[in-house]
Amino acid sequence: MKKNKLCIQMFSIHGLLRSENMEMGYDADTGGQINYVVELGKALSNRSDVERIDLFTRLIVDKTVSEDYSMPIEKVSDKFRIVRIQCGGRKYIRKERLWPYLDEYVDKTIKFIKRENSIPDIVHGHYADAGYVGMQLSKIFGIPLIFTGHSLGRPKREKLLNDGLKQSDIIKKYKIDHRIHIEEEILKNADLIITSTSQEVEKQYGMYENKNLPAYRVISPGLDLEKFYPYYHDMLPETEKDEVQTYARAAMLKELNRFFSHPDKPLILTLCRPDERKNISGLVKAYGEDLELQAMSNLAVFAGIRKDITEKEENERKVLTRMLLLMDKYDLYGKMAIPKKHDFEYEVPELYRIAAEKNGVFINPALTEPFGLTLLEASATGLPVVATNDGGPKDIIHNCGNGILVDPTNTKKIAAALKTIITDHDTWEKFSKNGIINVRKHYSWEKHAEKYIKEVKKLVKEITESGIGVAVPSDSIGKRLARLNYFIVTDIDNTLIGDQENENLNDLLALLMKNRNTIGFCVATGRTVASAVEYLKQYNVHAPDIIISSVGSEIYYGKDLHYSQGWDAHISNNWNRTKIVELLKDVDFIEYQEEITQRRFKISYFMKPGKDRLAMIHNLLLKHGCRYNLIYSHQRYLDILPYRASKGKAMRYLSYKWEIPLKNILVCGDSGNDEEMLRGEPLGVVVGNYSKELEKLKHGKNIYFAKQKYAGGIIEAIKHYNFIQKTKGDIL
Repeated sequence: MKKNKLCIQMFSIHGLLRSENMEMGYDADTGGQINYVVELGKALSNRSDVERIDLFTRLIVDKTVSEDYSMPIEKVSDKFRIVRIQCGGRKYIRKERLWPYLDEYVDKTIKFIKRENSIPDIVHGHYADAGYVGMQLSKIFGIPLIFTGHSLGRPKREKLLNDGLKQSDIIKKYKIDHRIHIEEEILKNADLIITSTSQEVEKQYGMYENKNLPAYRVISPGLDLEKFYPYYHDMLPETEKDEVQTYARAAMLKELNRFFSHPDKPLILTLCRPDERKNISGLVKAYGEDLELQAMSNLAVFAGIRKDITEKEENERKVLTRMLLLMDKYDLYGKMAIPKKHDFEYEVPELYRIAAEKNGVFINPALTEPFGLTLLEASATGLPVVATNDGGPKDIIHNCGNGILVDPTNTKKIAAALKTIITDHDTWEKFSKNGIINVRKHYSWEKHAEKYIKEVKKLVKEITESGIGVAVPSDSIGKRLARLNYFIVTDIDNTLIGDQENENLNDLLALLMKNRNTIGFCVATGRTVASAVEYLKQYNVHAPDIIISSVGSEIYYGKDLHYSQGWDAHISNNWNRTKIVELLKDVDFIEYQEEITQRRFKISYFMKPGKDRLAMIHNLLLKHGCRYNLIYSHQRYLDILPYRASKGKAMRYLSYKWEIPLKNILVCGDSGNDEEMLRGEPLGVVVGNYSKELEKLKHGKNIYFAKQKYAGGIIEAIKHYNFIQKTKGDIL
């Protein structure tokens, strides 16, 4: 921990997220989670033992949504920022379509961290996509990973199957299998899972194979009690509302009154997203089937934000259309309100208070409910609740004594619970008073933040001091790379290694070790990673910081060989390995190499030199629309890679990702597969034993042809460029 104060990075990537005036209910991805993470960030930033809170989300530039979501940095307070990182284009897209772009998000976040020169003490992912990002950052920087699922894939899949959806349709629409796979991986790697209820731990995480691997802590969310104050405060003569609150109240009353024939009746209120699991149709049926309930009360359903139902996504359109059809079926005109929008910042708190003043009831009839934040909001204002007997509501009503639990599939019991509260004044008063008092007792953000920080400090201390846990900060390659601004990148065979006496190699390795605090060490080779590691060990070469292997088609970090998923995602675009192998199978002047040399992103052949042979292969592949990069070296080896892959491109990718200027990289090579890496802005050295295919580089910019061979040539180039002195001058 820095100066005994915590730096925390939280991630909530999908959804429309900003610090004020949340658009909760805008769509299925904009629910209570966005409010939770912002309120958590605010509460944590108020603590003296927290240095900084950064909440990372996705940058969106889209005319269909507010410009607020295009602001790269939103300063919430002196210690709390919302950081927006762009990935997968700039249009707003639903969370299921974000999966292919998360490695891009990881890379750009690493770039941001390096630029800020501040590695966090922990990362905390909210929902599976952010959990994946947090998991990658945890591995690369060696910092603890905290995860909060909010909702989980296995329970969702089970629910959708029970609703009659086909497995194939669920996979296609929700990418549910991939999500579950990622959640299992997160459970393997997380140091701590924070949940809102014990039900989540037992019933939801309990469905996972890796359920017993992480530690769990139940920490109930808090509530902004200044915003959700009791309804009777407005009745006191000394209470003053500001003009914004007064306007919000008037707007809500006007909106409700335009629906109701008798607006003074007790109000049954629900607020939720138009989602099948929220069971809006069950509530409307319960109200529509009970004439007595209709006679004594009005019903208001705030089902998200909409302008035109026909423009909503299919699942939301289906829920909203069914709600309208049921309203018509039971002839609920004049009794049921279905407003199109509500402002979360000001109108929703006033809405709860309006319902409380009318001696109404708030209801959450969801089929499944991980927590139930709206129940706390309603109760804090003094509005009694009826809620589903699933998940979080069980804990809330147990702790607060503020309402009645019901089976959400039983419409008669829903109606009976509502009538009990509305008709029995003593019951209403008891639930109202209990809610106001006990929400303040159990669900303040201050208490949530206190418990949260206690767990975080314990976790950071355990991992930092003992090395126990998933993350091991003391051996973090990410922390090392984040502080380096100079690198030596060298081919292995016939460049780094080749001198049988090893005198120059040993001198070079000693030089690298002496200056390792300022200079990073990377090898870039045609060998597979396993072959490269084994060969380096034979010559007592210490573990490189980075290995670019298989001619630039793979990147690995540190001695633990952490695979670069970001590079994998970057080069996979338009790569069709099977098609290329099939096209080349009848070419008689090439020979497919043994399987041990073949990789997912590298196809390797033997080919002797011959007139127009390379041109013939190019023509064949281009004719059939293949995207590729063809590399021929040592007059023998032919490698075909994705068009974005090569040792040179991999080096430039690392320069971009880790913010290491190309002019601060010394590149060392001897053959054709090093050519692209040697060209351009980096400082280049061609060792004295080079292959003749590099002759054409003799007049190239920033390329030094050494007289010495192998490692001796690298040492010669270090002296030629004054490379050591440059790094020391940079520090000074």
